[in-house]
Amino acid sequence: MKVVLFCGGLGMRMREFSETIPKPMVPIGYRPIMWHLMRYYAHFGHKDFILCLGYRGDSIKEYFLDYKEWLSNDFVLSGGGADVELLSSDIDDWRITFVDTGTHSNIGERLRAVRPHLEGEEVFLANYSDGLSDIPLDRVIDFFHESGGVASFVSATPSHSFHVVAASDNGVVKAIEDVTRAGVWINAGFFVMSTRIFDYLEPGEELVQEPFQRLIDISALTTYRHEGFFVPMDTFKDRQVLEDLYAEGSPPWELWRSRPV
Repeated sequence: MKVVLFCGGLGMRMREFSETIPKPMVPIGYRPIMWHLMRYYAHFGHKDFILCLGYRGDSIKEYFLDYKEWLSNDFVLSGGGADVELLSSDIDDWRITFVDTGTHSNIGERLRAVRPHLEGEEVFLANYSDGLSDIPLDRVIDFFHESGGVASFVSATPSHSFHVVAASDNGVVKAIEDVTRAGVWINAGFFVMSTRIFDYLEPGEELVQEPFQRLIDISALTTYRHEGFFVPMDTFKDRQVLEDLYAEGSPPWELWRSRPV
């Protein structure tokens, strides 16, 4: 199943990095967050990627054209450094399509731009490319097929700690509660979609606004609720959370190390 990755946004809330690289290229350990996400999908057998490039798309192209397997794989060095024998490999069986979808395009426009590369597909996966999770992807896909809908997405509880407030019209507070305990669910950005989505997506529209509303009106949009680990990398603080988890040696999203399919 093909995986569409939206990796062309400006990432304005990650200015510490995004002035020189796009947000999906912000590193977590030795590799950019986008690589961790692609490795996650590859773990479930989905290794045909379509990258929707935009802002600083050149840096993503250069990264993969100059890919260094030895950074995250064991190897044997011999011949005084002349010979490198890799003991494992990351991307040798990946297929990656690079598509320029515009610097200022929204998600819906980026998806429409890669439609020709989804020709012949009935269902595809998609992702915002800026969050990591231990979502059981095989179950998410099964859930989508069982629903019979046009599109589905994973919803998760917020990882940010802020307060949800309920108040009357005159400002009297009725309730205040941490959002992580308030029963709020957010779009985690992990999508499964039928190519019929293009029948509901008009030029210039944002994916989760007009098209998803049309699907809601005909009961063709579903969500898989994930109660496990999910951290979106929206700010530098989020990036540090992911970096710390990686440094501890057992990051929750690395299912390829801990959970055989």
